[in-house]
Amino acid sequence: MPVRMTLPDTFAKRLAAADRPQIGMWVCSGSPLVAEIAAGSGLDWLLIDGEHSPNTLETILAQLQAVAAYPATPLVRVPSGDVVTIKQYLDLGVQNLLVPMVDSAEQAEAMVRAVRYPPAGVRGVGSALARAARWNRVEGYLANADETISLTVQIESAAAVDAAPAILATEGVDAIFIGPSDLAASMGVLGQQEHPEVVAAVERSIRAAVDAGKPAGVNAFAPATAERYLAAGASFVLVAADVSMLARGSEALAERFIGGDGAERASY
Repeated sequence: MPVRMTLPDTFAKRLAAADRPQIGMWVCSGSPLVAEIAAGSGLDWLLIDGEHSPNTLETILAQLQAVAAYPATPLVRVPSGDVVTIKQYLDLGVQNLLVPMVDSAEQAEAMVRAVRYPPAGVRGVGSALARAARWNRVEGYLANADETISLTVQIESAAAVDAAPAILATEGVDAIFIGPSDLAASMGVLGQQEHPEVVAAVERSIRAAVDAGKPAGVNAFAPATAERYLAAGASFVLVAADVSMLARGSEALAERFIGGDGAERASY
């Protein structure tokens, strides 16, 4: 007899059940080993990034398998809102999807349709071939697939901030995640995530989510900024990234034991 599988709760369900904000980190290296180390850290969730990281379907699959034994919830970001790519990620077993650059309720509605089977959506049917259904070892997967997937969309532009209430009102959107870097760029202050107007736009988006009764997340590596957004009502926050921790940690070692500037060290 084959093993009958039960899928983990979605990120949306875990957020709803949590008695405190959920704290997570990016996993951008593309390494299953690094993902597993991060998954055992005690953090609540991980963002496996397919937009700005050297990830493929194969490396994302390996990372999902590596973190499956741990309590941390994996959220996976697709490179774009492409329907075919979303179908492939879902079939890999991605239950918690993050879609970047959603600027309107119309785009949000399209993303909802991308994660649902017909007649409610346009997701291609291939559950017998896919890890999502554990190759049809999840009983009733097709009928209950919507309950196994959560959809978070990114607010990353001034237009998206304006549209946040409508995006949040879209049935099937479980949460929003605010990206201050792209938001700053769209507001004409590239690289200035702490600019007062950017901070105000982030907080405005968080308030919209609180008003709508849906979770809002945000990227905030500076502890004081993370604490500010948590106080404003953010339900989930990214506070670090594997690659930045390695970069800053290795730089600190070089500074302590070698000294001098980077150019001098590079000439050794």
